[in-house]
Amino acid sequence: MRLEEFPAAQRRGLIPEPKAGLAYRCLGCARTFDIGRLLYTCPGCGSVLLLEDASPPWRGRKPSALRATLDRRRMLNLPSLSGIFRYHEFIAPAIPLDAVVYLGEGHTPQVAANAQLARAALGPFHFKNDGQNPSASFKDRGMACALSYINYLIRERGLKRVLSVCASTGDTSAAAALYSAYLSESVTSAVLLPRGKVTPQQLAQPLGAGAAVFELPGVFDDCMKVVERLAEVYDVALLNSKNAWRVLGQESYSYEIAQHFDWDMAGKAVVLPVGNAGNITAVMSGFLKLHRAGLIDCLPKVVGVQSHHADPVFRYYLAPEGKRVFRPVTVQPSVAQAAMIGNPVSMPRVVRRAADYDALAGERRVFVVRVSEQEIMDWMLTANRAGHIACTQGGESLAGLVAARKEGVIGGDELAVLDSTAHHLKFIGFQQMYFEDSFPAEFGVRAKKRLQNRPQAVIPKGMKRLPAPGKPLPEEEMARFVDACAEEVASRLGLKKRRG
Repeated sequence: MRLEEFPAAQRRGLIPEPKAGLAYRCLGCARTFDIGRLLYTCPGCGSVLLLEDASPPWRGRKPSALRATLDRRRMLNLPSLSGIFRYHEFIAPAIPLDAVVYLGEGHTPQVAANAQLARAALGPFHFKNDGQNPSASFKDRGMACALSYINYLIRERGLKRVLSVCASTGDTSAAAALYSAYLSESVTSAVLLPRGKVTPQQLAQPLGAGAAVFELPGVFDDCMKVVERLAEVYDVALLNSKNAWRVLGQESYSYEIAQHFDWDMAGKAVVLPVGNAGNITAVMSGFLKLHRAGLIDCLPKVVGVQSHHADPVFRYYLAPEGKRVFRPVTVQPSVAQAAMIGNPVSMPRVVRRAADYDALAGERRVFVVRVSEQEIMDWMLTANRAGHIACTQGGESLAGLVAARKEGVIGGDELAVLDSTAHHLKFIGFQQMYFEDSFPAEFGVRAKKRLQNRPQAVIPKGMKRLPAPGKPLPEEEMARFVDACAEEVASRLGLKKRRG
C-alpha cells in the first residue's frame, strides 16, 4: 500500500524521521559515549556497553496511537520498514531509512503446536521459526542493525573501507558474511571458527559469501579471545554480540511476538537458548521498552535454557541473590552448537537486564533451566515429527519448556513462545547420527527406536533387470517392476486392496 493511499490523519509518524539521542552507556562505570565511532567496550574501564536513548521517540506518545502506527506499517510496501526497522522508534532511531540494510530478515512465522505435541509438552506453545531468516538463523536480526549502523557511518560520518570480523559456531559467521557481502563496495568480512566444531552446512555459508574463513584450534571461547584481540589492536568492526548494535537489532524478536498477540502478553512466556547471552538480553530489553512505552500491560516470563554441557548462566542463578559469582565453565560437545559457550560475553548485560525486568514486574519473571543433550535431541525430533522444522537449539528450547513446566516455572495454562534459532537443515548431521545411533560417547546421546527413521530399500525379487538412469526397461518388464514395487511397499505399510 502506498503512503498517499492512507488518510491524511494516519500518515503522521508512519514514515519515521531519524532522531539523535542514542548513546553507548557503560555497564561498569556508567559513562556515556557518542555513537559516532565503533565501540565494543568502555574505553575507560573495559566493561561491555548498551545502547540507550535518554529521550526515546516513543516517549510521550499515546500507546494507542503508537500501536496503530506500527500496525499500519505492516501495509506499507517499503523495504526499509519491511524488516526489523518497522520498529524504528525502538530499534535504532538514529539511523535514517536510506541507510537501512534489508535482506528479508524479521517477521518470521510463529506456528502453534498441534494438540498432540502440546499435550506432550504439558501445555500450549508456539515455535517462532527464526530459521526462515535470509541466512537461516536469528543472527540476521542483529546483523541487519549492525550493518545498517556501519552503512550509516560510511554514508554520513566518513567511515572508510571496513573489515568486519567475528568468532562463530556457525550462524554468526553466516549472517556476518552475508550482510557484509551486500555492502561489499565498502565492507569485507573475515570469520574465525573453531576447527571441526561447525557443521558443513554452516561452514559453506561464509565461504559462499566470499568471507575470509579461518579455522582455529579449540572452541568458540578461544576464537572469541582472538577476535577481541584483533578489535583491540586493529581498526575492524567486531560483529559478535559484544557489539551493542547486534543486541539492539535482536530486540525485534520481542516486538514481533507482542504484535503477533495484538500487544497482549498476559499469560505468556518466552523460552530461548542462552548461548552467548546476547539474545536473551535483547528479548528482555525489547519487552522492557514495550512496557515502558505502554504498548504492553505486563511483562511475559523469560526462560533461558542451557545444556548441562555448557551451563555457566544456569549455575550463576542457582546461588541465592547476593551470593552469586559468575564463573566460566569448560564446555563439552553439544548438539546445540550455537549455544556451546562457556564464557558468554553478554553475561553482565543479562545480570543488569534481569534485575531491571524483575524490578519492573514486581516479582521474579526471568529464569534459567538446564537440560540434557539427550532431551535436546529427543524433543527436536519429536517437534519435527509434529510438523515443525526445529533445529537443535529449537529442541533445546522445547526441552527447556518441559523442564520449566515440571519445575513450576511456567504453568500448564500459560502460552509459551519457543525460539527455534536456525533452520533444521543446518544441523541435519546430528539427526543422521541419531537415526544411525552413532553419537560419540562424549555427547551422551543414545537413539530411541520410536524416534529413529531410515530409508528402506525396495528391490523386487526375481527380476533380472532393473531400471537405471539412461537404461529404461521395455514396457512389459517395466509394468512387472511397477507392480512388484507397489506390492512390496503396500505390504510394508500394511495396506489392503480396495474391494470392487
